[in-house]
Amino acid sequence: MASRAAGTYPPVPEPLTHPIVDTHTHLDICTGVRLPLGAGEPEPEVSPDAEEEFPSLDFFHDTAAEAGVRRIVQIGCDLPAARWTTELVASQYAGTISGTALGSTVPTPPANGRTWMLGGAALHPNEAPRLAERGLLDDALTEIETLVTSHDRMRVVGETGLDYFRTGEEGIAEQQRSFRAHIEIAKRTGRALQIHDREAHADVLRILREEGAPEVTIFHCFSGDEAMARECAAAGYFMSFAGNLTFKNAEELRRAAAAAPLDLLLTETDAPFLTPHPHRGKPGGPYLTAITARKLAEVRGMSEEDLCSAVLANAERALGSWD
Repeated sequence: MASRAAGTYPPVPEPLTHPIVDTHTHLDICTGVRLPLGAGEPEPEVSPDAEEEFPSLDFFHDTAAEAGVRRIVQIGCDLPAARWTTELVASQYAGTISGTALGSTVPTPPANGRTWMLGGAALHPNEAPRLAERGLLDDALTEIETLVTSHDRMRVVGETGLDYFRTGEEGIAEQQRSFRAHIEIAKRTGRALQIHDREAHADVLRILREEGAPEVTIFHCFSGDEAMARECAAAGYFMSFAGNLTFKNAEELRRAAAAAPLDLLLTETDAPFLTPHPHRGKPGGPYLTAITARKLAEVRGMSEEDLCSAVLANAERALGSWD
């Protein structure tokens, strides 16, 4: 599958009146980085075409800062991206790149570093059956735990969960096994758990009950209805809303966003995917969190400043400080 990150990017929206955070973005895909595979590992489901051109990491940093999106969480959700994320997060903070084989793929940071980025790593649910059929799933899970504990700024085990839209019935058992393993990794390591839940609401909630959810559990790109939002709220799960909140056919999702407690709200892009209206279909970046934040404030009948202030505080309570 081509990356969908190449092409013309939307203009930077008007700056927010208060800073906010993008709690889930994929800068490996946004920047079109081509990553080495380990022995026997499957090709990524999303990969850049040879002729595609992509913006630089500096483009995404600068446009995010211009829009008022001062904090991001970079997510690597297959093994190559998880390795790259770990090195990128460390290098952005320290201002130096390590001498690993990935060094040539990691953008050179400013010498004094940047504090804009935290990281997360996991196996996307669609990766689990692909790795299992090659006999690599258990080793991959072990590596994920190593990666998320390799640096203090790796704060998230995610995205993990269940995806019944893109994986057939034959892959469900391995998805569920992988999800349970990630839950345990998050609890063992004290990291937040970030969940991908696509057409699998009941099973995701059931497995969280059975395994016991980590102290910080986040539904990335929340896609449930108002009843599910209330169930998540009762359990203390954070709900993160992405650009699909702005889509014309998302009334049910907007009702869920209105019902979610303010202290459990987060924002994200899932960039380069789910670019908000009126730019749907174009590639996106963290800077477009500003559009989603304004829509979320509108849905909840709040001022932009109050919404952004609450979301930023929630993110720091869930993930710790970026400074």
